[in-house]
Amino acid sequence: MSDAIRAETVYIGEEKIQAYQARPLDPGSFPGVVVIHHLPGYDEATKEMVRRFAVNGYSAICPNLYWRQAPDASPDDASAFVRGQGGVADEQIIADVATAAAALRGLDNASGKVGVIGHCSGGRQALLVSTAVDLDAAVDCYGAFALEAPPVGSGLKAVSIQDRLGDVRCPVLGLFGDEDKYPAPDEVARLAGLLEGHGKSFEHHSYEGAGHAFFSVDRPSYRPLAAVDGWQRIFAFFGRHLGA
Repeated sequence: MSDAIRAETVYIGEEKIQAYQARPLDPGSFPGVVVIHHLPGYDEATKEMVRRFAVNGYSAICPNLYWRQAPDASPDDASAFVRGQGGVADEQIIADVATAAAALRGLDNASGKVGVIGHCSGGRQALLVSTAVDLDAAVDCYGAFALEAPPVGSGLKAVSIQDRLGDVRCPVLGLFGDEDKYPAPDEVARLAGLLEGHGKSFEHHSYEGAGHAFFSVDRPSYRPLAAVDGWQRIFAFFGRHLGA
């Protein structure tokens, strides 16, 4: 397979949601991945992840979850505005990811299989949508506030999704840092126990010496060894459940 891809801004669904899409140009059929951006927003770092999936044989798309509230703002300004409103409502996240998954399945080279991945708030949201959208695999990268409330003063209104975990519809991979506070290791352990108690497939790994956002190459939190191993686990997991 070559690494030739097409990457562009597209508008999906009846609402014409702004999204960034990248897809392989090779002949054949390809599975899809919905990439949920982190709290800092629909930014260049997230778009680079979308392109990375395309180079590796997946059609990928990232819906701009902030386009309604701040359609013309920069990622930083949009994030600040949405944070000030408490974040995006869970049911809206579910609807937008469902629209993105349908867009991937509607591509002329789609295999029909679609997964979801998210980092930080997006990790929580990847787990959330796996309870409500028909997906084939989900990856939660250090998803914050899935079980515990956000700290006082954060401005966020995220609520626990514990009561939804029995509805998870697909295998889940979780990647976490042992030095993270959101989620802390004890919350990760509790999440694992709850999912396993519901009979769900939850493959999870925590990295020694890594905190929050260890995948972020443009931040001091970046931990190369953890990130490299994490990407290998992501592609192995999606390879098993989506194919490539």
